[in-house]
Amino acid sequence: MATCRIKFTLRCPSSDTQRFASTCQLSNPSSPVLLNLTPASSSNHKKVSCSSARRRSFGTVRAHMATEEKPVSEDRMLVFVPPHPLIKHWVSVLRNEQTPCPIFRNAMAELGRLLIYEASRDWLPTVTGEIQSPLGVASVEFVDPREPISVVPILRAGLALVEHVSSILPATRTYHLGIGRNEETLKPTVYLNKLPDKFPEGSRVFLVDPMLATGGTIVAAMNLLKDHGVDNKQIKVISAVAAPPALQKLSEKFPGLHVYTGIIDPIVNEKGFIIPGLGDAGDRSFGT
Repeated sequence: MATCRIKFTLRCPSSDTQRFASTCQLSNPSSPVLLNLTPASSSNHKKVSCSSARRRSFGTVRAHMATEEKPVSEDRMLVFVPPHPLIKHWVSVLRNEQTPCPIFRNAMAELGRLLIYEASRDWLPTVTGEIQSPLGVASVEFVDPREPISVVPILRAGLALVEHVSSILPATRTYHLGIGRNEETLKPTVYLNKLPDKFPEGSRVFLVDPMLATGGTIVAAMNLLKDHGVDNKQIKVISAVAAPPALQKLSEKFPGLHVYTGIIDPIVNEKGFIIPGLGDAGDRSFGT
């Protein structure tokens, strides 16, 4: 299948990441977006390579056609931006500054439901068998309730993103993490930890944080999960909006991790907010 490569620059004026040189590969628009993030081999710039159904860039765009596809290493972090029109719709509702609190929270819940649906493909434990239907015997496959998926929302805004999770996953356990961010230093502080002492071997965990901006909060949460016995490949991160500084940190620290997000924005400002983003997800979800 022919693909198209587009090179562009994302500017990220955060405290530790000033610029990203990015390479995007456009592939079948019916498939999710895959981003592979690796540090640049030289200079102070950091390189982001990605596969995207559609990407917009700022500045000059250079493209060429390629007919070969390189295999993706299982040790690299992957970022998926599913190109579903409903995901784009709910992200657009969240972006609108005129969206009132109840509608914003509902949009966040709907976006989370769609992202978790996409992230759970080929990942849920199942059991097979036969049952009697009204008209005959049928071969069936169920999600195995004996192996519940763990959902870990990061408070506060993570609660809104997982509000409809029970409508997607038949068997779940929810463990809450409260992580605040110092407004001056942007450093994370854990104020609530309801994780089990040890996750069972082979556990599958959805770690939910709506905004992946500077990366401090999500990295702190990942470190806590690993301390409680969960491997990178057992975790899928769910977010509404992501930015390169956070994705770069995750890529460097947690190879094999999968991230699912509604959209990737190019800029994190000096206060640690994603631009254009959608504002403070917690404040807008709960009106406080």
